[in-house]
Amino acid sequence: MKVIYDATKDILQIVFKDAPVEYFSEDRSGVTIDYDADDQIVALEIQAASKLVDNPRAVDHAVMD
Repeated sequence: MKVIYDATKDILQIVFKDAPVEYFSEDRSGVTIDYDADDQIVALEIQAASKLVDNPRAVDHAVMD
């Protein structure tokens, strides 16, 4: 999994797996979910991230058992 923040475009992207995107949905304006051919989520993209996320430059990582 990768988290990418492009400050020049103010886009936050969370990539869950490396797979070709077959289609996407935009359930909310500026929030896009990419899917592969098997209908599995590939990535999540948030446009205008600085307005929707507390701090798009910071990433906390936790693994719960």
